[in-house]
Amino acid sequence: MREAEFREWMESQGYDSSTITTQVSRVKRLEQTYGDLDNLYPSGGLAQLQMELSYSKEDARNGKANPAPLTIEGSIYNGLSDFRRTIEYYRTFSDAGIELPERREQAAALTRLTNKEIEGTMDECDRVGIETFLKVNGFGRPSNWVVGKTNQQNYPAKAVVAVALGKLPNGRALRSGEFFGGFGEQEAFTCLRQLGYDIINTRGLDITPKDLTRDAVEATLDKFDALGEGAFMAAYGRGKQGVTYYIKRGEKRYPSKAIANSAYRQLYGGAGIFSGSKARQQLGKLGYEIVGARSAKRDQSEMPVPMSNVTATAISPTNLILFGPPGTGKTYITAAEAVLLCDGSAPSERDDLMERYEELRDEKRIGFVTFHQSYDYENFVEGLRPSTSEQDGIGGGFHLKPEPGIFREICALADQARLHPTMPLSASDIDFSNKKFWKMSQGLIGTDDEVFEEAVQGNYIALGWGGTIDWSSSQFTTAEAMRKEWLRLHPEDTTPSNWTQTSIFRTEIKTGDIVIVPNGNSAFRAVAQVEGDYYFQKDADGYYAHRRNVRWLLVLQEPLPLDTIVEGNFTMRTLYSIPEHRIKQAALSRLVNSEKNEEYNPNSNTPEQFVLIIDEINRANISKVFGELITLIEPDKRLGMPNQITLKLPYSKREFGVPSNLHIIGTMNTADRSIAQMDTALRRRFQFREIAPEPARLAEHVDGVPLRRVLQTINDRIEYFIDRDHRIGHAFFMGEGGLNRLSIDNTMRFKVIPLIQEYFFEDWDKVAAVLGEIPEKGGSFLGCRLLSDPTSSGAESRPSWRVLEEFSTHAYDQLVGQKSLA
Repeated sequence: MREAEFREWMESQGYDSSTITTQVSRVKRLEQTYGDLDNLYPSGGLAQLQMELSYSKEDARNGKANPAPLTIEGSIYNGLSDFRRTIEYYRTFSDAGIELPERREQAAALTRLTNKEIEGTMDECDRVGIETFLKVNGFGRPSNWVVGKTNQQNYPAKAVVAVALGKLPNGRALRSGEFFGGFGEQEAFTCLRQLGYDIINTRGLDITPKDLTRDAVEATLDKFDALGEGAFMAAYGRGKQGVTYYIKRGEKRYPSKAIANSAYRQLYGGAGIFSGSKARQQLGKLGYEIVGARSAKRDQSEMPVPMSNVTATAISPTNLILFGPPGTGKTYITAAEAVLLCDGSAPSERDDLMERYEELRDEKRIGFVTFHQSYDYENFVEGLRPSTSEQDGIGGGFHLKPEPGIFREICALADQARLHPTMPLSASDIDFSNKKFWKMSQGLIGTDDEVFEEAVQGNYIALGWGGTIDWSSSQFTTAEAMRKEWLRLHPEDTTPSNWTQTSIFRTEIKTGDIVIVPNGNSAFRAVAQVEGDYYFQKDADGYYAHRRNVRWLLVLQEPLPLDTIVEGNFTMRTLYSIPEHRIKQAALSRLVNSEKNEEYNPNSNTPEQFVLIIDEINRANISKVFGELITLIEPDKRLGMPNQITLKLPYSKREFGVPSNLHIIGTMNTADRSIAQMDTALRRRFQFREIAPEPARLAEHVDGVPLRRVLQTINDRIEYFIDRDHRIGHAFFMGEGGLNRLSIDNTMRFKVIPLIQEYFFEDWDKVAAVLGEIPEKGGSFLGCRLLSDPTSSGAESRPSWRVLEEFSTHAYDQLVGQKSLA
């Protein structure tokens, strides 16, 4: 047992000292019987040990003997559950593989950062530009930004801190995965705030939230009326074509995001940037009605240009595959297609489009998955995964549990939206701002399901800790008083949760608080609002006699992914508070309000639309991945359609259907596998749209290179030798950093020529022909020398080809000027 590291890990998870001491003591007791737990872990021995210690309530009622060589005083059921819980703690600690000394070093480095290092990093960002800064330092698209003190410009917060660490004496700049892989992000934000910086989030989570006021919004609306839409939007920095949501004042409509941000700057200066969803949430709280572009009565001239052949009013399920050679921008196009299917329109500006795309992904209305050769049904629909039953996240023994894949998860979200249409934000009577949130389990999943079902029927939540003691008396207002009473009555059981968890449940939870009921650590199954004080149910059967009355705001037939409404996963404790900044309030409001307003049907009974993007759909074994879904995805057999059907899933035994408001977009690279080789049943169920190379999208000439003719000539020759499915896409020559002779040379050397080599299986004569090289001489892109027959038998010499380290000045002119391929 690595006691010191185990203690430090438990401290990092927020457990108190008495809980840590108890768990360490139990590990030592286990090791006296079973040996070092660290030796058991690599071979799966800890999971096996949990199975050996299984003991159910049914076993207790039947008086079954203790199956373990451990001495248990008192309840065998409780005692073995405690040991299984301890094993799960140690398994989770071992799974984490945390290098605690490195974490301590990183945390210490953060405390040494000063304004000097931060400002120097911001200057560096200004010099090279944000995109280059992120790329060079290994960071992706940021969502959290730090605001410069002097220029009020926004810089990527995490990247700034990671790079600034390298400016410390003997410091080292860190890349994204090193520092922010689950550790350091909040500490970095705390460091920046202590140095006097503001932190904002452009996806709707304001790290230092400041609310709008009705007066500021009204003044902004008046300003909009005075300037007119064109002048106002120009001042805001966005064209009107980027608007997808509006607020209404009387009969007039106004672009919601632009209004919210302008009002924010009026109140607080230039530091505030709302995303679209955050803007709608703020304005909805102030009583404004929010309408989408489909609902707003807009002139046809104002509508964004459709980026798909799907009309804005279409509600029929779409199954679409974009196919074509590599480099034609198929994945690039899916963003516009997905937004259009969700909203009925899509912004024409790429930045606005991607912002809306990310909002929809955050709301779980757009899902993305990439198929590969090993991808199968168990990953896509559902499969069996090793699990333990859960109270405090654990207990109940090891077993295989059906876990939903990405397709079943997005189907559950879409079906919830289909059956319970969402109402406008302004019509909501549930305001989640300034509420306290709690995670609270309701019974062991798969073992005590009746606990949750009875709680829903009885409009209460119940706690299993605290035994059969009635804690209602006023003397039990503190955890210390409860501890003394518990140990007086149960001196053999020193499990701290019997008083710490019960104290939270009895005293700290207040009327009006919100409780989220988990389904494992990565899903949830219900949301409730507390409506009463603690009471003890004397006639409760066994445990769960400690209760609070609640109003159930949302009870799901099928659990949904936790990250739909909460950032990150839950931990193993039965009951604890969830920081407000982790709650996705807009998504939670949407789910809860749809659940309780079943008669409200926005947009002429059209539910919210969902899209699943499957990139590289042809790389997997389609029949193996889709299974029975081949039938269920047909448009007329979807849930809500005239010929809807459902099938029973093999593992969970659930009746399952595919909702009509879920659309599927796939991409396939025809150089990997042609359409003709795809499963015939799948081909019948999808529309296919070719995305072909478009040389016309390239400049005619770049630094003397006839770029458009170069691509067209290469593709003509590839099509002559092979087929049109193996052509080269225009996107190869559309680099973000701008084009010049050097970048074109690098594209040819490192991307295009290797791809052509692959196409022709190292048949260099044909590679040379495609590149317009003189047979057996080369000289433009390729070099060639003749190899003599080493056997001296008089055989002909053979050419040996290579890619030149520097292309000739006339290489591209020679390529497009080649007259004959013979």
